[in-house]
Amino acid sequence: MAELFDCTDPDQRATGIASAISALKGGQLVVMPTDTVYGIGADAFDNQAVAALLAAKGRGRDMPVPVLVGSWHTIEGLVYNVPAAARELIRAFWPGALSLVVRQAPSLQWDLGDAHGTVMLRMPLHPVAIELLREVGPMAVSSANTSGRPPAVTIQEARDQLGERVQVYLDAGPSAQQTASTIVDLTGASPRVLRQGPVTVEAVAKVLDTDPAALTE
Repeated sequence: MAELFDCTDPDQRATGIASAISALKGGQLVVMPTDTVYGIGADAFDNQAVAALLAAKGRGRDMPVPVLVGSWHTIEGLVYNVPAAARELIRAFWPGALSLVVRQAPSLQWDLGDAHGTVMLRMPLHPVAIELLREVGPMAVSSANTSGRPPAVTIQEARDQLGERVQVYLDAGPSAQQTASTIVDLTGASPRVLRQGPVTVEAVAKVLDTDPAALTE
């Protein structure tokens, strides 16, 4: 039976986060609030749990799962070589609604799907998410919806779609941004914006001191 906790209540929040930590360490799935939309998450290093996450969403391996981190420093162990552009964007927008696609460290023994040596990383601007990430470590987190449907921006939308495939639901009220993060790909010769979300192309271009048009070519 899935558990639901109201994280706007301090006691329920503490109990809910403890339950979520236990579930994640046991290979279960958790729905958590972020600053953009609700996410369905698993321990990033538990390959069976990540496979269960993809199955819960009805999503194939051709759409690998992003990873959320709880601090800036965590990425040092996850990335083969942190590009200068990544450091500039992290300083400007993390924690926040910007995801970065980078080359992962080759030593990592995780399976996020067919990512071809890359990983999409983000540090969310949400206290419940940060607390959970700092306890569990990097989490594989995708939007809390079944494939082809809009991302859940309330816990009820997530429950309606994912039901008992998730062990713990952490409710923190409606999502602040209510739209998925901006994605910047830093794996090529020059940065490219793959999706614009709350962080605009113009804002990214300003930090990188480049022409906005160059980021979307």
